[in-house]
Amino acid sequence: MSFTIKVKEELLTLHRFEKSELSALIKMSGSLGLSMGGLSLSLTTENAKIARHIYELIVEFYQVKSDIRHHQKTNLKKNRVYTVSIDEKVEEILADLHLADSFFGIETGIDPRILEEDEASRAYLRGAFLASGTIKDPESGRYQLEISSVYSDHAQDLANLMQHFLLDAKTIERKKGVVTYLQRAEDIIDFLILVEAKQAIEEFESVKVLREARNDLNRANNAEMANIARTVTASMKTINNIVKIMDTIGLGGLPVELQEVAYVRIQNPDYSIQQIADALKTPLTKSGVNHRLRKINKIADELDNL
Repeated sequence: MSFTIKVKEELLTLHRFEKSELSALIKMSGSLGLSMGGLSLSLTTENAKIARHIYELIVEFYQVKSDIRHHQKTNLKKNRVYTVSIDEKVEEILADLHLADSFFGIETGIDPRILEEDEASRAYLRGAFLASGTIKDPESGRYQLEISSVYSDHAQDLANLMQHFLLDAKTIERKKGVVTYLQRAEDIIDFLILVEAKQAIEEFESVKVLREARNDLNRANNAEMANIARTVTASMKTINNIVKIMDTIGLGGLPVELQEVAYVRIQNPDYSIQQIADALKTPLTKSGVNHRLRKINKIADELDNL
């Protein structure tokens, strides 16, 4: 089961009955038609539980029993599509939810009264996500929440609604409409808090913590490997210079304080600076060892100029 479906099914278990949630569901998945009795309203979804939820909302608020049908999609996914059809009180429902425009179509934006009330706004966001929301699985490596809208003004209203709750929401045009989206993990968690998907929050946060721990470990490993590579490179340069000195003036030609460091380095090419310091008969700090190795390298460079 995808993370998106888990979130939607958790939201359905809340058994909330709020008109602003129904308003979002109708706005984003509804279409108007004409029947013998006047206007008809159809809402489509690929989730049977969401179709049942819409049915229950209509009964709760308007005492109208809808008809639920389904058919199989003809594309490769072959998902079932469920249609909730309403043939009674459609004009009353649209008027009550402030969804009807002047031509008795469905308004494309969000009713300002919803934007003014926090509880109504949360319920609207819940309905919008149920209708056309998706969240990338947090294990996928990229955080993304999207809600698709047919109309750009509705997508922008959704972004404004999220921004009211301090979420960094943006919109982008796609081939099939306009998408309102969140990309930061913290914003997605806050969205889940707003719509009250508590189990999803726990799962998302636990995955986020594990991913961050893995990333921190990888960064530490990469830094360690880089340090090792730098140490090996410096070590090989010094060893080559010591060999050059041995082949020309001999190690005995070095000042006494450099000879022991040179012997330890060439006999132990894998030693770190600290290990070289620990191996010397006369105690020396890491900076002291480095200073002497630099002197050895300088002497070797001077030999090239002779």
